[in-house]
Amino acid sequence: MKLVIGNQSYSSWSLRGWLADKQSGLACETDVIPLYGAQWEETKRTLPELAPSAGKVPVLWDGASVVWDSLAILEYLADKVGRERFWPKADDARGTARALVAEMHAGFGALRSELPFNLRMVPAAKLLSPAVRADVERILTLWAQARARFGQGGPFLFGTFGAADIFFAPVVVRLRQYGVAVPGFAAAYMDAVWDHEWLEAWRAAAAMETWAIPQFDAAAPV
Repeated sequence: MKLVIGNQSYSSWSLRGWLADKQSGLACETDVIPLYGAQWEETKRTLPELAPSAGKVPVLWDGASVVWDSLAILEYLADKVGRERFWPKADDARGTARALVAEMHAGFGALRSELPFNLRMVPAAKLLSPAVRADVERILTLWAQARARFGQGGPFLFGTFGAADIFFAPVVVRLRQYGVAVPGFAAAYMDAVWDHEWLEAWRAAAAMETWAIPQFDAAAPV
């Protein structure tokens, strides 16, 4: 298999696809495509690895199968290795985890747009708009409910690391990078995700990247 991702410094969707691949335990080559470089519009239309997704990342190639969208990739991998590797076993926990992942996948537009994913920036506090604060409060509510009901088996939302943590990992990065204050239970959860060996490996790879996306860096606090 081959997973095509974008710049690890900036691509939150790529992080989700990459973490899903790691969670699967399957052998997979990673191909990093620098986003928004020179002639990007032409590149994303003509590069064979990106053609099926119209230039969006991540894209998973598995023989004749091609899957794009991070949630579709996670579900495809779960089908290959067993769904319990990604989702809780109990019906109530699994249902809640699916709802959290779906809400994260489809929502929180203000947080996404006003707190861009950026591992190149020096962490700095940013004044939050009412829309972003509402997104943060909703996320903290979801985290609190999951931890209280299902988090007894470990430090992650449903105890052990799984699909919900994969989808909220970029949020953890955003909240840390922009200095968003969170209550103690959320800080402990964020530390567990940030210190996970896979996120440490992702951050190390991002630090080694030699290219930048100027318009993304310009949006970061200074």
